[in-house]
Amino acid sequence: MVFSSTIFLFCFLPLLLTVYFFSPNRAKNSILLAASLFFYAWGELFYTGLMVFSIGLNYIFGRLVDTSLLHKKQFLALGVACNLLLLGFFKYANFIADNLNTLLALFTPAKIELHAVHLPLGISFFTFQAISYLVDVYRKRNPAQKNILNLGLYIALFPQLIAGPIVRYNSVARQLASRTITLSSFESGTTRFIYGLAKKLLLANPLGEVADRIFLLPADQLPAVVAWTGILSFTLQIYFDFSGYSDMAIGLGKMFGFTFPENFKYPYIARSLRDFWRRWHISLTTWLRDYLYIPMGGNKRSHGRVTFNLLTVFVLCGLWHGASWNFLIWGLWHGLFLSLERSPFGNALAKSPGIVAHAYTLLVVIVGWVFFRFDALDGATDYLSSMAGSNGFANTLYPIQLYVTNEALLAAVIGIILSTSLFTVCEKYIQRATWSSGIARLGLVILLLSLSLLKISSGTYNPFLYFRF
Repeated sequence: MVFSSTIFLFCFLPLLLTVYFFSPNRAKNSILLAASLFFYAWGELFYTGLMVFSIGLNYIFGRLVDTSLLHKKQFLALGVACNLLLLGFFKYANFIADNLNTLLALFTPAKIELHAVHLPLGISFFTFQAISYLVDVYRKRNPAQKNILNLGLYIALFPQLIAGPIVRYNSVARQLASRTITLSSFESGTTRFIYGLAKKLLLANPLGEVADRIFLLPADQLPAVVAWTGILSFTLQIYFDFSGYSDMAIGLGKMFGFTFPENFKYPYIARSLRDFWRRWHISLTTWLRDYLYIPMGGNKRSHGRVTFNLLTVFVLCGLWHGASWNFLIWGLWHGLFLSLERSPFGNALAKSPGIVAHAYTLLVVIVGWVFFRFDALDGATDYLSSMAGSNGFANTLYPIQLYVTNEALLAAVIGIILSTSLFTVCEKYIQRATWSSGIARLGLVILLLSLSLLKISSGTYNPFLYFRF
């Protein structure tokens, strides 16, 4: 059940809001937890038990870490290991078996027989949230949750369950116990949800259709103009798909009284890769920083050790996104340039004209997206070769007009504008007009909602990229 589906918008959400707001306060968390498990079961019926098991497991280890006098660290290590084993089995078992079989084939015909292991939706996200809960209890940022229903709601809360943002326990611990919903906060959440819905349906989807058409073509035969059109479309698609989902999650959270962290801050205006990662998937970046990079020593060590730390963190970041060599290379690519920016190159970059720094950052990010988008390494390298002009700039075999629609062109223009902070500047000017600001915002929201519903009613292309992670 995706947020942009008719079943969610016209059945699940209205029914849940009605039941939630007419129920007594003491029952609200139980209702939200039941609704969240139902939401998960809609897409992963046979793995809902895994979610319940994760809740029980982390409840027990949280209490043990909190109350133990002598073995806190051991209980923490065991709890984290159990979470990682669950994630590792479901996400990486097939990848490990396939690579071991490739290695074994050099010495013996025998191979490891392993049936395909299904990847449960959202396991990467709720596992990281569970780990942060245990670590924060160990660090005494919060006491362990004594009410298993409240902990279950933290881990399974449906707005951010499938694709984030990754929410820290200490940021919502008080809201789990008590929260207030005002008309203003509910209106703000509804508006944020509609903005995210429009990003997804009106921008990401048309651009995604262009990208999909082009990426289905032979990667080693594309003229440069087609190859660049495909990857630029994907570059905008993945931003508006993921940031749109985050906007919807944050908006839904506000409707139920929760405040979730921001996850994006105009990443494509960054002037360095370090700046990019301060703006892209912020909840994941800060999680990796606080729970992995800093415990490894962060940037307080020698240059060689800092480089090792960065490469390790971003290789793991790549593998967190998916179990394939291309994701590993994508993470390594970013780690290499982040390390390079801590050398004299970084000083030179900081002193260079803004347009040069911006062009460098976008080029690194776009090349990285090629590895991210392809499943196989040879496909990515062939595509990069086509981008570099190995098949010429354009040809009649693959005319660009076959793949780009007028709707996609309009989405690209609007998407480029909204990828900068120009939208917020315009909004501030609107807000300065006393009587017209509310009318202008209401008119925009109604327009976006109407266009989004029309798009849904057409029943066309509507994937969510981050559901695969």
